[in-house]
Amino acid sequence: MKLSFLPSNTFIDPNGQNIKEISILVDQIVKFVIEHASNAGNHRTLPSPESSHYGDIPETGIELEELLKKLQAIVKNSMNPLGPNYMGHMDSIPTLMSCLGEFVSTSINNNMLSLEMSPVFSKMEVQLLGTIARMFGYDDNSGGVMTSGGSLANLQALAAARNNQLKVKESGLFGLSGQPVIFASDVSHTSLHKAAMLLGLGTSSVIPVKSSSDSKMDLDDLRKKIKQAKNEGKIPFAIAATAGTTVTGSIDPIRSIADIAKENGLWLHVDAAYGGALIFSETYRDKLNGIEMADSITFNPQKWMYIAKTCAMVLFKNHGVLETDCRISAPYMNETAFANLDEISVQGTRHADILKLYLSLQHIGLKGYRELLHESLALKDEFTKQVKQRHYLELSSEPDTNVVCFRGIPHHLDEAQWDNWNLELQQFLLNEENVFFSLPAYRGNRWLRAVLLNPFISNTLIQRVFEKIDQFYDQGISR
Repeated sequence: MKLSFLPSNTFIDPNGQNIKEISILVDQIVKFVIEHASNAGNHRTLPSPESSHYGDIPETGIELEELLKKLQAIVKNSMNPLGPNYMGHMDSIPTLMSCLGEFVSTSINNNMLSLEMSPVFSKMEVQLLGTIARMFGYDDNSGGVMTSGGSLANLQALAAARNNQLKVKESGLFGLSGQPVIFASDVSHTSLHKAAMLLGLGTSSVIPVKSSSDSKMDLDDLRKKIKQAKNEGKIPFAIAATAGTTVTGSIDPIRSIADIAKENGLWLHVDAAYGGALIFSETYRDKLNGIEMADSITFNPQKWMYIAKTCAMVLFKNHGVLETDCRISAPYMNETAFANLDEISVQGTRHADILKLYLSLQHIGLKGYRELLHESLALKDEFTKQVKQRHYLELSSEPDTNVVCFRGIPHHLDEAQWDNWNLELQQFLLNEENVFFSLPAYRGNRWLRAVLLNPFISNTLIQRVFEKIDQFYDQGISR
C-alpha cells in the first residue's frame, strides 16, 4: 500500500523506517504531559474552557506544530484531578505505571474478544481476577470479567441474576406471571436503574429501600418491601447492596442483607465499585464483612486503586454462572477449552485494561496499596475532626470510607438560606483557594462532598481549607 500521501509519523513502521520521526513526536508529547502533570497543583481544578469548535475535519492534515498547540489547549482546559486541591469526585491522579500500561496496550492493540486475539491478556485477566475474587473471600470456583466501567459491571451482574433466578436466558420475560423486581437502597447508584431499563425490566422494577440516617440500607424496610412485593404478585429475584455510596461513601450491612437474601432465595449483588478497595487492608477489610456471601460483586480499581480509566470488573462467586447464564458462543471463533472472553461478557471487542492493573499491582505491591488506603483514611479522620470542631458545620453521617459529606448550618440565617450558603462557600473555596468540593443534593438539601483520594493531600492543606471556611463564615456574621 502506498503511504506517501500521509504524514511520515502516521503509523509506526513495522520495519523501523520512521523511528526518528516517531521518537520526536512521542518525546514532545511525553515531555508536555510530564510538565503539565508535574505542575498540576498550580493549575486550576476547574478551568473555564475557551470557546472552541471540535467538529471541523480538515481536508488535509494540519501541521504537527499546530496540532500540538491544539492538544495543549485541550489539556489546559480539561478538568484537573491530578492536583491535591481536587476533592470533588471519586477521580484522582492515576499511577504512572497504569498510564504507561495504557500506552503499551493501545500500541500493540490486542483485542480481548478472544484468546486468539489476546493470548497473553486473556489469560492474565482470568488469573488476576481469580486472585482478586479470592481476596473478596470467594473460593477457587469464582471468577469474573473486566468491563468498561462500573455501570456495565452492574449490568452484567443483574443480567446474570435475572437469567439465573428467572430462567429466561432463552425464552425471555414474556411468559412470567408477574413483574421481576430488584431491591436497592434509595441512595444506590443510578446505574442499577439503567441496567433494569436495558434488561427489559423497566426502571420501576428497582424497588427503593429506605436508608437510615447514616445512609445504610434499612433491614426492616427491606424485609417489608420483599413481603409487599410478593403479596402484590411481583417476582423478587435480587438484592443490590452498596459498599461505598456515591454521596456519603457509606457501606450497607452486607452480612445481614446476605442473610435476608438467603432466607428469600434471592441473588445478592454488591456494588463495591468504590469501597471494594478495602479488601487490600487487613485493618479495614472487616467493613466489607459478609461480601464473600454475595453472588456477584462490582469493583472499580479506577477509583480507590488509582488506575487510569477505564478499569472495572464484575466478579461471580460461581464462575459457572458465566457459562450457563451469560455465554453466547461465537461460531466464527475457534472452540477452545478456554472460553473466549467475548462469549461470557456483555462486551465484544474490548481494550486490554488488565495490563495497567497488573503493572500497577506489580509495581506498588500489596503493602504499598495497603499504606495508600491507610493514609487516605487518616486524612478522612483529620477532615472529620475539623468538621466536628465547628458548631456551624455538620456531617451527614460518620464516614465509612474516605468520602466526607458535610454542610454548613449557619444559624444566623434562616434554614431556607442554608443551601445557598453552601453553594457560595463552594464557590468561595474554588476562587480563593482553588479547592473543589462537589455539591450534591442529598435528602432534599445541598451538601458539600470531599473525596480524600489524592495521595498528595496533606493535613496542612486540610487545615488551610478549614481556615478559609472559618473566614467565609466570619464574613457572613459581620455583614
